[in-house]
Amino acid sequence: MREAVFIKQNIRKWREYEYLMTMVDSQSPDELADMYNDLTADLAFAQTHYPNSRITQYLNNITLQLHTSIYGNKREKWSRISRFWTHEVPLAVWDARKELLLSLVVFISFIAIGVVSSLNDYDFPRLILGDGYVDMTIDNIRHGDPAAVYQGGGNTESFLMIAFNNIRVSLMAFAMGILTSLGSVYYLMMNGVMVGAFTTMFYNEGVLGEAMLAIMLHGTLELSTIVIEGGAGIVMGNGWLFPGTYSRMQSFRRAAKRGLKIVIGTLPVVIAAAIVEGYFTRYTQAPNALRGGFIILSAAFIIYYYVILPYRRAHETQQ
Repeated sequence: MREAVFIKQNIRKWREYEYLMTMVDSQSPDELADMYNDLTADLAFAQTHYPNSRITQYLNNITLQLHTSIYGNKREKWSRISRFWTHEVPLAVWDARKELLLSLVVFISFIAIGVVSSLNDYDFPRLILGDGYVDMTIDNIRHGDPAAVYQGGGNTESFLMIAFNNIRVSLMAFAMGILTSLGSVYYLMMNGVMVGAFTTMFYNEGVLGEAMLAIMLHGTLELSTIVIEGGAGIVMGNGWLFPGTYSRMQSFRRAAKRGLKIVIGTLPVVIAAAIVEGYFTRYTQAPNALRGGFIILSAAFIIYYYVILPYRRAHETQQ
């Protein structure tokens, strides 16, 4: 591999490590060990192929600095928890921005396919959602409450069931990446077509606006996490497909850790979506302005935490 290519592939990672080393006290032992192993592997590669290069000297210096930091200070602080959510997750999201964008494009594309299919075939939602669910929803619409399905069961019972299901969906969207990135793409496809068919069913019955005010109360967070977790699965799957300078297994392990960090970062959002669905979505008679305002706030949070904050954190590491 040419030296310029080696540098281009890794320079952003090295700069991130340099930034993290300025706050070594807030790093966990596992995180420091991963950084150290990564840097020593890159240093060994550089010493073998570019022994007299400035990049080899640079890697030697930052590896030595990290070694000194690890053995000179092993304290952990509570700020490590805060740092995970405010720095590590946003940086992982930024590093995976291409995969996350691909996940969004795939999801939206298959929502569109679900919509078009349902517009051209009135019974298409039955194929995707099942006759029982469609008949129940149409019956609710005719009784004047399109979202009545969310009123079944008690609040806590609904929350626990929804939270369990949402976490299962999250882990599945990520775990499908084991089958390479195509696994997560397939999962996004299935969910996208289902969402498209589901929403068009309400459109065909003339109650789309009312239904969306109820569904998107929790759906804004829930659907966003499906896209993010699908992107994390693509990150892991690409570790198999594009190992770069690492062995395929080493590349997969690194990619799996990156993707898992993103998934862990979505779990509070998944739980929040379950709380909203279990406790608040059922109140379909709530003012439209209140429900619409909450949907806007949810969308604003997703945009800030998964777009704006990652951009800011990434540019902090480059300064």
